[in-house]
Amino acid sequence: MKFRVVCRKLYDYVRYDLKEIAFPSSLPDPPHIRKPRKLTWKEEFDVVKKATQLYTASWVRDIRPEVWPDEFKEEVSDKKTDREIGESGKMEPSTLEDLAVAARGGMETLRPALQRLYMTRASAYSDALKAFIQGYQEGLQQVMEMKDDAKGDDKSPLQEDVFKK
Repeated sequence: MKFRVVCRKLYDYVRYDLKEIAFPSSLPDPPHIRKPRKLTWKEEFDVVKKATQLYTASWVRDIRPEVWPDEFKEEVSDKKTDREIGESGKMEPSTLEDLAVAARGGMETLRPALQRLYMTRASAYSDALKAFIQGYQEGLQQVMEMKDDAKGDDKSPLQEDVFKK
């Protein structure tokens, strides 16, 4: 009889408790919250289709106007006019456009373009790191000077004479 009880308790532990320890379940929703209805296959397909359209459009530099959210239409049109204009009077191509042109030319033209891209990013990263270190050192130096000033202001000439004796 005792062996059966032990086996049943062990079975219940493995079935319920161990599963809950290994894969804890989340707390149930409060009673006032209603779960949204399940979408039909057609609705799920439409959601995935729209999401993939927006995702793929986000990787393109010039997003089609019909995909733009209304509040960003003016901002995007203003940014296009803010591009740098080169010496020849034409707009200079962006990094993405350079890479697209280099990719059309094959691996021989893509490799130098990618190297140029990575070198500019690496130099920007190292410059930012140097600026951070310099700013950190200046801040540390200011704090140390403030501590030295605070230590020097606390002691009066009388206290210094007492400590010398």
